[in-house]
Amino acid sequence: MITITEVGPRDGLQNEAAPISTADKIAFVDRLSAAGLPVIEVTAFVSPTWVPQMADAAEVMRGIARRPGTRYSALVPNVRGLARAVAAGVTEVAVFAAASETFSRRNINQSIDQSLASYAEVASEAHAAGLRVRGYLSTCFGCPFEGDVPVDRVVDLTTRLVDLGAFEVAVSDTIGVAHPGQVRQVLTALTGTLAPEQLALHFHDTRGTALANALAALDFGVRAFDASAGGLGGCPFAPGASGNLATEDLLYLLHGLGLDTGVDLDAVYEASTAIEPAVGHPLPSRYVQARRASARVS
Repeated sequence: MITITEVGPRDGLQNEAAPISTADKIAFVDRLSAAGLPVIEVTAFVSPTWVPQMADAAEVMRGIARRPGTRYSALVPNVRGLARAVAAGVTEVAVFAAASETFSRRNINQSIDQSLASYAEVASEAHAAGLRVRGYLSTCFGCPFEGDVPVDRVVDLTTRLVDLGAFEVAVSDTIGVAHPGQVRQVLTALTGTLAPEQLALHFHDTRGTALANALAALDFGVRAFDASAGGLGGCPFAPGASGNLATEDLLYLLHGLGLDTGVDLDAVYEASTAIEPAVGHPLPSRYVQARRASARVS
């Protein structure tokens, strides 16, 4: 069974220039829930000054219809964000560190060590409140400011996130520079220290390699991937980063391989195309584009 964490409502929408209404966000999450996605990252309890698209985090979290069998999570940067998330009914949170010192300071205005000290406090309080904690480690395959990132640093920081209480770490290609050879190198090192069940992969498709990278990761026993409906998203702090790996594209690959996801591809397509008018531009997903082209021909 492959577990897809749907990050469209958070990572997908946070980078959109057009204002998305709270009602549209709630409807988007509800459609994704109906598609059977097992995990949906709904929003982020971050400063609206820095990420204005997430200013209505509490309203969105309270407004969604929670489907039994789906986990609903939110990103939190600190204990203040955690308190807001708990008050809104979140039962799973994610923290986000970086494998590059410069990116960490540009993204959250903290050094890597400072961020991990803060997240240790977040994890402790989250666990005390009965919440699960997931970790993100960004720039694992390259940094827009520093270039190459040492593999041993990725292993060390992933392990530190697990040690502070993350049940899973999303090893992330923030700017879409990874290729399958690099994925194999990083996962060879990571799975020498951690179990595949403790790892997820978060790919961006900037250079068109995200699906190939996911295919390479399957060979290492990784069974958890992040994806964004329609291919929405990117990173506002990573110049040149295009959209995330599209959920539809990943599902098409996995289903073609005969792998079970429990997700209805048609329903994800409907959720993506329903939010498209609100974002105001065509969806990057190749599956969406191909399906529309096929419909026009027929």
